[in-house]
Amino acid sequence: MNMWGGIFTEPPSALAHAFNSSIAFDKRLYKHDIRGSIAHAEMLGKCGIISQSDSGAIVAELEQILADISGGTLKIDESCEDIHTFIENELVARIGEVGKRLHTARSRNDQVALSLRMYCREQNREIWKLLNALLDILDELAVVHADTIMPGYTHLQKAQPVTLGLYIGAYREMFLRDCVSLDNACADNNSMPLGSGALAGTAFPIDREYVRKKLEFRCVTRNSLDAVSDRDFVLELLFVISTIMLHLSRFCEELILWATQEFGYVTIAEAYSTGSSIMPQKKNPDTLELIRGKSGRVFGNLSGFFATVKSLPLTYNKDMQECHEALYDSVDTVKPCLYLFAEVLKTASFHTERMHESATAVGGYMNATYAADYLARKGIPFRDAHEIVGKLVNYSITHNKRLEDMTLGEFQRFSDKFEADVFDAISITRSNICS
Repeated sequence: MNMWGGIFTEPPSALAHAFNSSIAFDKRLYKHDIRGSIAHAEMLGKCGIISQSDSGAIVAELEQILADISGGTLKIDESCEDIHTFIENELVARIGEVGKRLHTARSRNDQVALSLRMYCREQNREIWKLLNALLDILDELAVVHADTIMPGYTHLQKAQPVTLGLYIGAYREMFLRDCVSLDNACADNNSMPLGSGALAGTAFPIDREYVRKKLEFRCVTRNSLDAVSDRDFVLELLFVISTIMLHLSRFCEELILWATQEFGYVTIAEAYSTGSSIMPQKKNPDTLELIRGKSGRVFGNLSGFFATVKSLPLTYNKDMQECHEALYDSVDTVKPCLYLFAEVLKTASFHTERMHESATAVGGYMNATYAADYLARKGIPFRDAHEIVGKLVNYSITHNKRLEDMTLGEFQRFSDKFEADVFDAISITRSNICS
């Protein structure tokens, strides 16, 4: 049974029905739909819109349906148009006419908006937990490697010495921002839309505050037109997920580069690597590459749904159904990516000696900035100091020397401001390299 049909004189085309159907993907909303319906039924009984006995019967059977679906004894019938239809049909099949009273003072528009908000709120919290588990690993690694010297890069060229702890801390900052963004997205999604009806509310004397408290929303939506057509909360969660995937992808790229023989900074555990079908020596960082690759699909979900809603007039339009697959795919992508990336980090072996060697090797001259700063502290304008040290580095390249291997006399050929303390000033082990 559809939720509509009285005005129709012909049944829908089988092809059109299949095309319109969303139950194949929105069936994951069954818990949220049932919990929302229970709160609605209780409110109807409390307000005297339906009898207390009918309200109690509906609530009891909805709880049983929830238990049956969760326990696997009730299979969701995918021939229904959507999960909301399936649950209502099942309710009516079990308790008869009483079940038909559930939809009093409610439209499928505000019903869907409620279920979707509840789902987004739930998934937001799950993603937040996974992010925090990753942050715990990053915190630990940052402490362990607080003094692990390595090259810092700009333009993928060696720039200045940093520590691995500082490098990891940079990504920690990104993921901390993602946690804040999730908190903000959850706050923006904390309005209860039920009671908005199809678009213009309801004439029944409902108690929206009762439902709001039951479902633990912060407030009720203020405008019925907006409440049924708003999908900003979906876009916001898609944006946060996209940003998380962006940060994961960047970190994956670092580790993929570092795992090459050319860098040699890290070894990815075999449990998260794969081999080659033809080259016996290969150990490929496929887990990291897939996370990096999946980020593009998540970005596509965000941009695709943006394009879907950009020209929609008020209020509800069937186009909005397209948000479901984009949302579910992004949620289903980011959660295993966060978990697996945390496992990769937890089991990775960082080659600290190799990092140190790379930071001190001839040709990097990452302490050249320190030499320029040294001259500036001696009173030479920084622009002049920069030019002096540039000539000094050119001399070092010509003579295949590191700056720290040059003699004081060689330094003084370029400026008499250089004194014996310059060697302490350009040491890559100086305490402020992490600042």
